[in-house]
Amino acid sequence: MPDPQDIVLTDTRSKQVQPVRPDGRGHVGMYVCGPTVYDRAHIGNARPAVVFDVLFRLLKHVHGAENVTYVSNITDVEDKIIARAAERGRPIGDITTETTAWYIEDMTALGVLQPTHRPFATDYVSNPAHPVDMVRLIARLIEKGHAYEAEGHVLFSVSSYPGYGTLSHRSVEDMLAGARVEVAPYKRDPMDFVLWKPSTGDQPGWDSPWGRGRPGWHIECSAMAEALLGTRFQIHGGGIDLAFPHHENERAQSTCAHGIEDMADIWVHNGYLMVEGEKMSKSLGNFITVNQLLDQGVPGAVIRFVLLSAHYRSPLDWTEKRVEEATRVINRWRRALDRRPDIVDDLDIWPAPSLIEPLADDLNTWEAIQALDRDAKRVLDPTDDESYRLALGRFLAGLGLLGFGALESAADLEAEAKGAVQGDVMHRIQALLEARIAARKAKDFARADAIRDTLSAAGVVVKDGREGSEWSLGPDFDAEKLETTP
Repeated sequence: MPDPQDIVLTDTRSKQVQPVRPDGRGHVGMYVCGPTVYDRAHIGNARPAVVFDVLFRLLKHVHGAENVTYVSNITDVEDKIIARAAERGRPIGDITTETTAWYIEDMTALGVLQPTHRPFATDYVSNPAHPVDMVRLIARLIEKGHAYEAEGHVLFSVSSYPGYGTLSHRSVEDMLAGARVEVAPYKRDPMDFVLWKPSTGDQPGWDSPWGRGRPGWHIECSAMAEALLGTRFQIHGGGIDLAFPHHENERAQSTCAHGIEDMADIWVHNGYLMVEGEKMSKSLGNFITVNQLLDQGVPGAVIRFVLLSAHYRSPLDWTEKRVEEATRVINRWRRALDRRPDIVDDLDIWPAPSLIEPLADDLNTWEAIQALDRDAKRVLDPTDDESYRLALGRFLAGLGLLGFGALESAADLEAEAKGAVQGDVMHRIQALLEARIAARKAKDFARADAIRDTLSAAGVVVKDGREGSEWSLGPDFDAEKLETTP
């Protein structure tokens, strides 16, 4: 097992590589901002979910599962959700319940583990059952002089916190110029941000000392992180788009509420995701959801592979070429799984240092993937029985550590596909194959080729060998195309 001190990550605030140091109890806490649930998750949402899932797996491997707490929230009260519910004419609870289920279903398809805790923001607005809630945290900020009430709103006073902007490395002037700052007469300073806002009768609201209202977005994560991980923990993560204003504001709230230097030892952010070299947007027609890809037949393992194929801090360009390359590697891994013996209990299943070391070195997933692929190639072409067994053990362990543990073998996938084909379709394929054999025996090669073309167009892969022909269903199998008479 590697030394726990070996795991290092790049801290956004210091711009330095920092070691992950457990607390005095040997415990590591990690908070990663989850989705705002009002629509399907797109591949940009999926990137942090997959990246921090690998980090979660690595932390558990190194420190022990019992010593790692991973919190990733669900934001289920926010203005976008209110707007979507009004647009659809549906209750807010129906929208958030449905889209939360979609998110969990899609992330599960990508091999993402459930976090230790998945808190819902609405459970922490005003709840004495929790060690901290948003109303009490806001009241504490007012008491300490970092927040003020104005016309039913409560706002954080940015000028009260000298460290504001040090996380995202922006001056207040830069932030004013580069951000869409809400100008309101009740603000003392344009940069002050909302902790609490009033709710109308048709909007979700809670009773508070400042009237019926709802929390601002940023205070939600401060309260949930503190309630589940304490006032200071080891890792805070999310996409780079959250560094400002969300994480900057969250950090300001939490540090000022408790008079501490920071709420997290290390702030970790993954880079932006592009699509074919352009920013993903609905207006450009390149907005891709995870559900769309899955419905198109792109396996979850391929999506996960692409999302891990660049260093987490670098921008990632989602391209058809990357998907094709990922598919080829995943198919090779499936074939390697076919080499498993029926009983693997006597294998030495442990990730190789060549895989652990790049992951521990600022989560270099691409180098780890290459190490895993080298083991897959050794399994498929071993020089001797011992090398095969060693490579297979490392390969199986590596699949689990990188989140590909549920990958089906090529044989299992083919059997599943064949089993899904209805009996009459199976008979049609068999009849075409027999007709092709008959045509070849009669030396009617034109008809034999036409039959093969029909099968190929339908996604049936035919391989001819000395002992006859074998067939399998390709990923683009379409039963309707079998109805064409060759």
